[in-house]
Amino acid sequence: MHYRKLLSPWTDRTGRLSFLKTGSFILVCIPATLVAIALWRNELGPLPYKEALHQIGDWTVRFLIATLALTPLQRILMWPKLALIRRMLGVTAFTYALTHFSLYIVNEKFDLLFVASEIVKRIYLTIGFTALIGLSLLAATSTDSALRKLGRNWKRLHLIVYGIAVLALLHYFMQSKIDVSQATMWSGFFLLLMIYRVAVKLRFALTPVTLAACAIAGGLLTALIEFAWYGLATGVDPFRVLKANLVFAYGLRPAWIVVVVGLAIALIPWIKQAYGLASARLSPARNAATR
Repeated sequence: MHYRKLLSPWTDRTGRLSFLKTGSFILVCIPATLVAIALWRNELGPLPYKEALHQIGDWTVRFLIATLALTPLQRILMWPKLALIRRMLGVTAFTYALTHFSLYIVNEKFDLLFVASEIVKRIYLTIGFTALIGLSLLAATSTDSALRKLGRNWKRLHLIVYGIAVLALLHYFMQSKIDVSQATMWSGFFLLLMIYRVAVKLRFALTPVTLAACAIAGGLLTALIEFAWYGLATGVDPFRVLKANLVFAYGLRPAWIVVVVGLAIALIPWIKQAYGLASARLSPARNAATR
């Protein structure tokens, strides 16, 4: 019975239906389902498996960053139930990473010797495969029984998720060639999450002012990473890229997206506080009306 509860993606630990888990399970299945349908309908262009592996790879990074975002969001939103989907998102990130690698094998016509040689020869594939091994280790030890057996070492082991995220983002950058906008944006979100964690470590209260400062710092670091990447890894003038952050004709650059998302999150405690004050003011009036 306990084993069945543990595996169920739609119930909480008491065996009751969890709308949060059920909704999250449906959402994490949608991207893979859409890619599978597009593949089946031959809608992914002349190199369908290559396109599919890139799309699944993109979602792997998104789910990995989403997993890391849960703990900060729990504190900011004061919503402890988010912990219910942490394991699900982590296993989802691993599943998408494994699918990404499997599609690479399919794209290479199941030539495993060639795949192995490419992983050894091409550094971005070595980095990606290392991240996959790390995610495999975390997925294998994500059960309650593994937690009990490892004890305090379980938490130490799962700290490698930060290193895995760095490797995954580096792999994302290296395979993106010239246009690294998506890789930069998700790296910016990762940096924003790390800034939140540093703020908590330094015992800063996650007030709207603190969160806004984190958002601005995250945006600046994102712009710096984009500048450094173009300066060190491509032939593109990094100063032109830096100046592009001041031009909005073609939409927001990754740094600005990080700032906007960070500031939106900063508003949440303020909105909750304002709503709480408004409710407190209305309460006496409601009490008087019922007398």
